[in-house]
Amino acid sequence: MNAEEMKLRTKKFALRIMKLADSLPRSPSGRTLAGQIVRSGTSVAANYRAAGKGRSKAEFIAKLGIAEEEADETQFWLELIIESGVVKENLIQPLLQEARELTAIIAASRKSTAQNK
Repeated sequence: MNAEEMKLRTKKFALRIMKLADSLPRSPSGRTLAGQIVRSGTSVAANYRAAGKGRSKAEFIAKLGIAEEEADETQFWLELIIESGVVKENLIQPLLQEARELTAIIAASRKSTAQNK
């Protein structure tokens, strides 16, 4: 997967996260979950995109690190949504799998870039 394909993939992920957040209940916990997952889920795409505009290899690696952390945090919020029973697991599972894959891809990219300094 090249950088442009990954940018598109993370953007699609962000859009899916936004749709999920819009479907969450308007209860206090639902609003909190929606806000948190939108912030972390959209941040994956924003920071991956920013990494490509990095002015140095160190900045590129740092932005990838942030994108990786945000993807991992999004996994946490998805797990919390599942475990709380707010949304049925079978509806969230594909999104959780995508978060795991994005975390792994970004982590591998960050590590390989750091090793090739």
